[in-house]
Amino acid sequence: MYIFLIIIHVMVCFLMVGAILLQSGKGAEIGASFGGSSQTVFGSRGPANFLSKFTVAVATIFMLTSLGLAILAKERAFSSTVIDLNKKETSQPAPETPATTPAAPAAETHKPDDASSGKH
Repeated sequence: MYIFLIIIHVMVCFLMVGAILLQSGKGAEIGASFGGSSQTVFGSRGPANFLSKFTVAVATIFMLTSLGLAILAKERAFSSTVIDLNKKETSQPAPETPATTPAAPAAETHKPDDASSGKH
């Protein structure tokens, strides 16, 4: 599910960038550069065309996939935190090891005044 949502999110990103770059700017008309604008109901641009509606739809899908990815990423990260890993380790029973007595240390084979022992 997570990988599928990432693929959809990346495709929507490319669609949104393309739709935004294809649109003309607000003041792209020559009349708008001299201050003249028509007094229509929808302003100087007229009613919303296909690209502006498409941009709004793609931006909505982008926001929904972003929110979904954030929620899924939180769930994935929460299950792998250090606190959860410590709980998993303590919940498993420790393997029993037979009690062994420690071996006695080896006796010294040279004398303290022996020539082989250097002064430090």
